[in-house]
Amino acid sequence: MNIKGKVALVTGANRGLGRAFVQQLLAAGASKVYAAAREPASIDLSGDLSGPLASKVVPVRLDVTNEDEVIAAAKTCADVNLVINNAGILRGAPIASFGNVRDLRAEMDTNFFGTLAVSNAFAPVLKANGGGALVNILSVLSWVSLPGTALYSASKAAAWSLTNALRKELREQATLVVGVHVGYMDTDMVASVQAPKSRPSDVAQQVLQAVANGQEEVLADEISRQVKAGLSSDSPAYLAA
Repeated sequence: MNIKGKVALVTGANRGLGRAFVQQLLAAGASKVYAAAREPASIDLSGDLSGPLASKVVPVRLDVTNEDEVIAAAKTCADVNLVINNAGILRGAPIASFGNVRDLRAEMDTNFFGTLAVSNAFAPVLKANGGGALVNILSVLSWVSLPGTALYSASKAAAWSLTNALRKELREQATLVVGVHVGYMDTDMVASVQAPKSRPSDVAQQVLQAVANGQEEVLADEISRQVKAGLSSDSPAYLAA
C-alpha cells in the first residue's frame, strides 16, 4: 500500500515510536494522521511536526483500555486506511512479586486487550475503505523473557498470537496485517537501560516500507532477527538462562 495520500491512525502518538510514526507518515505523503493519546493536549506539534505539516495532524483522545473511547475513535476516524497499534506500557515487575496480578492486568489491558479492541473497532473501517493495513507493534520479548519483563513478555506474546489470528481473519477483506518485532529503542520506556538501542525513526521507516511492500512481518533490529532465527534451534532462546 502506497502511503502517499492515505489516512492513518497512530495510537500512543504523543512520544517515542508513536511520535516517530506521525513524523514518518507525513514525510511519506500521508494526507492526514490521527495522532491518538489519552490526553490529546500531549500531542506535541513542535519541531518536525510544526509548520504546514501540523495541519495534517489531528489529535484524538484515545485510551485503548476504554471501550467507549475506542468506539468513538472508530466513528471519528472513519476515513483511515492504516491503523498502527503502538500504545503500550511496561511495568517491569517480576511474576513472583507482591501485586503482580495488578501489574499483569494493567499490561494485558493495554498491550493485548487494547490492541484487540482497536483492531476490532477499526477492521470494518478498513474494509469499507478498501482493506488498507493494520500494524501491531510487538517486541523481541514476544519470544523471550528477561529479568523484570515477565509480565510485559506475556502480554506481547499474547499480542503476537492475536496478530497471527488477525492476519488470517482479515485477509479476506484485503487488509494487510503487519507484526513488528523490535528490541530496545531510544525511548522513555527503556531510558534507564544501558544497551544498544534503535532509533524510533529508523523503526518507523522500516515499518512503513513493509506496508508499502505488502510485508507481513518486520524484524526491526539484529537482536530480533537473531532471536527469531533461534526459536527452532536445539537450544532456543526462550530456554536460555
